[in-house]
Amino acid sequence: MDNYNIIIVGGGAAGFFTAINAAENNPELKILILERGKEVLTKVRVSGGGRCNVTHAEFIPAELVKRYPRGEKELRGPFHKFMTGDTIGWFEERGIELKTEEDGRMFPVSDSSQTIIDCFKRECKRLNIEIKNGQSLKKLSQQNGEWRIETNTDNFSSEKIMLATGSNSKVWNLLQKMGHSIVPAVPSLFTFNIRDPRIENLAGIASDAEVKIIGENLESSGPLLITHWGMSGPAILKLSAWGARELNKLKYNFKINVNWLPGYSENEILDLLKEIKFANSKQQVTKRAQFELPKRLWQSLVSSSRIKTEIKWADLNKDQLMNLSKQLTSAIFAVEGKSTFKEEFVTAGGIDLKEVNFKTFESKLHKNLYFAGEILNIDAITGGFNFQNAWTGGYLAAQAMS
Repeated sequence: MDNYNIIIVGGGAAGFFTAINAAENNPELKILILERGKEVLTKVRVSGGGRCNVTHAEFIPAELVKRYPRGEKELRGPFHKFMTGDTIGWFEERGIELKTEEDGRMFPVSDSSQTIIDCFKRECKRLNIEIKNGQSLKKLSQQNGEWRIETNTDNFSSEKIMLATGSNSKVWNLLQKMGHSIVPAVPSLFTFNIRDPRIENLAGIASDAEVKIIGENLESSGPLLITHWGMSGPAILKLSAWGARELNKLKYNFKINVNWLPGYSENEILDLLKEIKFANSKQQVTKRAQFELPKRLWQSLVSSSRIKTEIKWADLNKDQLMNLSKQLTSAIFAVEGKSTFKEEFVTAGGIDLKEVNFKTFESKLHKNLYFAGEILNIDAITGGFNFQNAWTGGYLAAQAMS
């Protein structure tokens, strides 16, 4: 049986970050990463469309925690010890510069996730961290203060162990047998499937919007993207994250209210439409998009307000103006199902946060057992926040373990 000081189960972002930081803190440690797949860091490779959305340019802990539907309270302390600025510094020390995009997402200047993967592999080599692939965790037990790990092919022992296996149900089942409570997993970041003539031929069009889920206390705002299968974009993805449990209970069949003119009410828009009618009386309604809306979206909303293409502003009656103001500010769409957001599959669920010490990310039930990343019941909206949780947890666990 091979013996180690630290074994990390899970060769993803959290696992590698923990291993590298632990080895840096104490180069004498014998550290092993066990990965069940053929490849390590597969999620890092596909994240951000293959560019790796490393973190988000939010530098105030109290603001950063607001991006976590689950984990907001628990991450406040850890973010005071290691957060965005520390992440940027960590990568810069290793020769990797990050850049910030307009929406706050941060990527390597190279625009390639391979840069991050190469950095992690290089650091592991430099620090003599062992990596073994094709190792699926079968059994985990503690004997005489030492952890015993049985995989599909080998047996290992270690003083300390970290599980960074993401949303792996087999590992959750093992932990349940050891007394940990697991919050059942439901999908988080996903897009809404909507079949509606108003958006039928508008795939690729994006516009700012406010979206509310009818009958639930859930709303969000931001860019909304119309897709071939319905709606996506930050406004929708945020709703899917915050409403992960509620929408699961509804079996992903519900109605949403879309305001294409955020900040305006139906009555305010009705008054503005009356002014536009007076000012542009001789012009066709569909000729020019109003309120800076994309032209094809404007034309679709006009036609769904029972207004014919050739009609002029002067000829609009009161009902048509009211219909149009309703379509612009409170259009109701029926959602029938969901689609997973790219390859970045995120789940809400995992180890109950009450059973983890967030100063060290150690289990409160088992000494020398640590967790980081999505194995915990922590998840975030899209934009680099899930990775920041992995870096922070990995860093603090590494400090405690080494």
